Amino acid sequence: MNNKVIGIVLVVVGVALAAWGYDVYDAASSQITRALSGDTPIEAWAGMIVGAVCVLLGAFKLK
Repeated sequence: MNNKVIGIVLVVVGVALAAWGYDVYDAASSQITRALSGDTPIEAWAGMIVGAVCVLLGAFKLK
């Protein structure tokens, strides 16, 4: 596969994962959990962090 195609796929997947992670973070059940115990769901952190890493890797592949 071409590096540019891999880069584009990584950027798209990264944006989707980051959006999903933020959606989990902003969900009503997550807000209640954060208000009561202060804990953030691990799925939210994982989605946002892995999404950001994928976007960065994809950006480097596009150069």
